[in-house]
Order: sequence, then structure tokens, then C-alpha cells
Amino acid sequence: MKKRLAFVLFGLVAALITFGVYSQAPQALQQLDYRMKDTRFRIRGPVAPDKDVVVVAIDHASIKEIGRWPWSREVTGRLIENLAGYGVKVTALDIVFSEPQNPLADAALARSVARAGNVVMGYFFREEEQPVDPAVLAQMERATVKLMKVAEGVESIPLIEYANLDANLAALGEQALDFGFFNARPDGDGLYRRALLLLLYNGDIYPSLSMKALRHFLGNEIMLEVKPFGIDGLQVGSLRIPAREDGTLALNYYGPARSFRTVSAADVIKKRLPPDSLKGALAFVGATEIGIYDIRPTPFDATQPGVELHATVAANALERRFLKYDGITQMQEMVCIALFPLLLGVALAFVPGTFAGLAVFSGSALLYSWINYLAFSQGLQDMTVIYPMLGIGLTYLGSEAWRNLVVEKKGRQLKKAFSNYVSPDLVREIEKNPDKLVLGGEQREISILFSDIRGFTTVSESLTPPELVTLLNEYLTPMTRIVLEERGTLDKFIGDAVMAIFNAPLDVPEHATHACTTAVRMLEDLQRLNAGFVERGMHTLDIGVGINTGPAVVGNMGADIRFDYTAIGDAVNLASRLEGLNKYYGTHILVSEDTRKQVPSGRFTFREVDRVKVKGKHLPVVMYELMIAKQELLPKFEAALEQYRAQSFPTAKAMFDELTAQYDDGPSRLYSSRCDEYLLQPPPADWDGVYTAKAK
Repeated sequence: MKKRLAFVLFGLVAALITFGVYSQAPQALQQLDYRMKDTRFRIRGPVAPDKDVVVVAIDHASIKEIGRWPWSREVTGRLIENLAGYGVKVTALDIVFSEPQNPLADAALARSVARAGNVVMGYFFREEEQPVDPAVLAQMERATVKLMKVAEGVESIPLIEYANLDANLAALGEQALDFGFFNARPDGDGLYRRALLLLLYNGDIYPSLSMKALRHFLGNEIMLEVKPFGIDGLQVGSLRIPAREDGTLALNYYGPARSFRTVSAADVIKKRLPPDSLKGALAFVGATEIGIYDIRPTPFDATQPGVELHATVAANALERRFLKYDGITQMQEMVCIALFPLLLGVALAFVPGTFAGLAVFSGSALLYSWINYLAFSQGLQDMTVIYPMLGIGLTYLGSEAWRNLVVEKKGRQLKKAFSNYVSPDLVREIEKNPDKLVLGGEQREISILFSDIRGFTTVSESLTPPELVTLLNEYLTPMTRIVLEERGTLDKFIGDAVMAIFNAPLDVPEHATHACTTAVRMLEDLQRLNAGFVERGMHTLDIGVGINTGPAVVGNMGADIRFDYTAIGDAVNLASRLEGLNKYYGTHILVSEDTRKQVPSGRFTFREVDRVKVKGKHLPVVMYELMIAKQELLPKFEAALEQYRAQSFPTAKAMFDELTAQYDDGPSRLYSSRCDEYLLQPPPADWDGVYTAKAK
């Protein structure tokens, strides 16, 4: 009986350990849990979505017939008007018109939006700072949440906040029915499992494109309910949407790409559809052609078009097919975490040997998998898979170790029994490197480099396709060679942008130094390229480079049929943002403090550019410029910066103005304008020199 009680004790200990891990929710287990949940979709298979939700696809056939994207705005306007003519109730555009095309085309599109009268226009938030038309900001006031039900004790709302936006031209948005953002954020493994329903900007809460489309489709305002823990839900008339506390919604996917009723944009433009085929529909217009690069990998499809995520939210809402994760779901998870290890421990106490124990263990795992799948497919409950399985596995491993080490006393019997149910090779591999069991690669410190051509859109519009390809090839070839010569890994090309990583997959000593050397060589080689371009009467190019060093997850990621070796994580995101900030500061190479610390002293010349408090983060980001020219201004700049941080703004401004006039220095020009701001409205007495951007 004592020996049997030991098995039950293992079940109890396993349950307690699992509860501890469950409360901490480590990232590696969360990613594995996501992958196991993804399997439920594939087992369930595709299901038919709500017939009222339609995707109007800018697909391969449309591009082939109408021409390359983006189309003339007269053509887009004809698409919008024809949808209204077909009886579409609401047209939601997964497109933004943030730049003018030409006065006639812009006016034509504005008239089409006005005539249709049913258009919810899309826009997106970004972190990089840039000026925003006041008329656009005034229009965007229409897009905020108007009704809120806030419980007592609410001090803040845990929503993602952005610093800026790319919205439609004021003239185009004037007659729009409403506006909704189409930002999306993947999980750590790059798959999109949740939709952003709400975001913060400029102190206001903005709903997504899908929520705004539903608001006008149902004819009711959006009511936001907030509790002390965060978002409690959204109400649109009688429809309640169970958003999670951070304003996201778990997507209950219907299937791979084209699971929705999809019509080609060309067929709408050419009026080839039956007259009543779209009557009363909620239409989402967006790109599905892979070459346009609006791809969102999902549990069903690695190449799912982004527009279908908006359609999924709308269809989930209209059918009330929400994946539920509420207090009841959490209680069920905890019951399973406690119950299954205890039941397995009791069962293992009465089985005769290892083979029978393996059968009981497998049966327990299959039983929970079946219960979990039924809760998902029948009750739409988004219960965890990994944590009860972890408890079952710990119980089994502990119990069988006890059985072999104590109950079966002979070493040879233990070895023979163990090899009956687990491969010895596999056991040795797990013991040697258990991290290999974690899906999604490995975490290691790397240096990440992003480079991008400035003003590439303007350059590309003035070139024919063959000329553009020639220009890109002549630019990217030497840039790639430099990355490889500096022992970097070329991660990918993103249009005209280059992403490279250092210290993965192989160890590279002084990887931060190699990344900085790569950036310097890129700028130097670009001068040589530009000299040749000028001689041939071609466009010259200018680039910005961002470098960061930090931990990231690296490995083969994607789908079974297509995957890439890449890196993901906050360190990668910061490197990308540093690259974009070059435009704001008038610099060419920006590196993080973590990168600068790893570069040997005297190897390069760095100057601290700024300490900026980023929205959503408590600690400021310290940025440095890697200087390749005008290094003689550094002492003067540092002196001016010291005056600035000492709040001697008149002295600092004079010094910065002198540097701007003498060297045409971008950071000095920026600090001069900041001095003007602080002279009008001084910072508090305890100001630490950290700049908090007023414009978002």
C-alpha cells in the first residue's frame, strides 16, 4: 500500500508543479501550447463562414486584367461605386490612401466614396514619428470609441499604444462613413492567432476595421466595457464580443485562404457578377495576390491574406462563434490540471509493469486530448493543451522512475524496462539538450541589422520595371556580399530593405563589431555605387541603417511546405525601429546602447543621439549614431547636449544652431527645435533629459 501511495503522491506533486508553471506561463511553453492548439483547427477542418461576409479580392486575376497595383484611383473608385450598386451594405477597405496620386484621380475617388455612402476606410498606426495633417486628425475623431462603461477602480486600460498613424488624405476621407485601423500583431512564432480590436492613440481608444464595419453593418454604436483588470468586452447592439483584457480577440479560423465567399475585384469593376449576388453583404476589400505582400501566416495557411483576418472577426461576431476564454474556461483548465495527474497516479499504482503503465499514460493523454477537442469544437472553449499534458507527463515520468529505481531493484531490469517504452537514443538526446524539444528554434544573443533605401517609393515611381530591377540588383548585390564577408547571415530582403543577423546560426565572436563594420562598409560602398549611377544618368540612393544587440528566438519558422531561418523578438523590432528613426534624426546609422557596449573602445566613433521614452515602455531607449563623417563636431555637440540636459536652453540652442549652420547636422537641427519647445514650456525641475515625444 505504501508503494501505491507513492504513485498517488507523484500525481499530487506533479499537479502542484504544473500549477506553479501554469501561473508563470513561460514563453517556451506558451509557444508549444499555441502549436498544439493549432492542431485542433487542422483536425476540425474548414467550416463555412457567414454568407453575409464577402472578400473582394485584389487577386492575381485582377492584377493581370487591370494592371499592376496600386491602381489608378478612378479604377478604385469604380470598384467602390459598383459594390454599392450591387447592394453591398458596408464596404470596408483594407487599403490606405495616405499619399496623393494626382488631383483628378484623388477627386474622382473622393466622389466615388461620397456616392457609395457605405465606405469604412482603413488606416494603420505606426511607431515612427511623422507629421500628421490636422484635418486628418480632426476626421479621425469620428473613429474613436464614443461609449464606455467603466467600473469603479479602473486606473488605466492595458491597450497597446502607438505614437503615430498613416491615415487617408483628408479630401478622400471627408465623405467616408467611418475609419478603422488594420494593424495586426503575430505571436512570438510569427503566426497570427489573435486580432487587435482596440488600440490607444493620442489618449483616445480606436476600434479596428472589422469592428467599425460591424458597427455600421448592425447599425449600433460600439460600447466598451472596462473592469479593473482590463477590457471586459465590447457591445454592438445585442451582440457582445468577448475581447480579452488587452483588447484582443482569439480568432476562430474557418479554413485556409479563400474560405470566405470571394469575388475578384476585376469582376466587380467590369460588372460581371449577377445583380443580387452581393445584396446586403459586408464586403472587405483587400489584396490577396502574394506579390503585394499582405500575407498573414495562420494555423491553417502560411500564406493567408491579411484581409481575411478582418473577415474572420466579422464572421465570428455575426455567428457568435467566439473562442471563449473566461473564468469558467480557466476553472475547467485548473480542474484538469489537478484531476488528470491524480487519476493517472492512482491508475499507475495498480498496473503491473512498465508496458501497462505506458498504455495507461497514453490513454490518459488521449482522453484529455479528446475532452479538450470536444470543448473546442462543440463548446468553442479555448482551453490549454500543454499544462494538463505536462502534469500527466510529470506524473508518468516520476512514477515510472520510482517503479524502475525502487520497485524494480535490479539495474539491468530498469534499463531493459525503460527501453521498452522510450528510445534510449531519444532519452540521451533529451538529457543532453532538452531545449531541442521546444518548437520555434532557440533563444540566443544576436546582433540584428536593418538597412533601407530612403524615398524608394519616389524613385520606383519614376522608373520602368526593368530599370527598377536593374537598380535594385546593382544595389543589393554588393550589400549582400558585405554582410557575408563580415560573417553575417542574410535573413531576408523586404522589398528594398535588407535584414541581416550576426551570431546565428554559428557563433561569431564580436558579432556587434561585425554588424557595425557591415553598416560602415555599406555606406562607403554606396558612395562608389552612386558615383557610377551619376555617370550613367541614373538615380542616386541614400540608406539608413539600424543595429541592435540582444536576445532573440532564431530557427526555421514557417510552415511544413515553406519555412525560413529567421529571428524574432523585441530585439529585432528595436533594430527595425532604429533604422526608421534615421529619417527623424537626419542620421545614417543608429545603434542601440546594447550594441555600443559590446564594441571595443576606439573601434568606431559613436555619439549619443537621444534618450527617448517610448510609449508603452518604462525605461528610455538610448540611441547612438555611428559617425562616419564630420567627426570633428562631436566635442561641440556633446557640450551643447550637456547644456541642453542642464536646462540651459538658450545656450544650448545657440550652440546647436551653430552646428546646424556649419555642418548641416540633423540631430543638432532637431535639438534646436526642441529647445524652442522647452523655452515656451519648460520641463519639470526633476527632468532627467529624457525626451517624451508630444506628437504621436
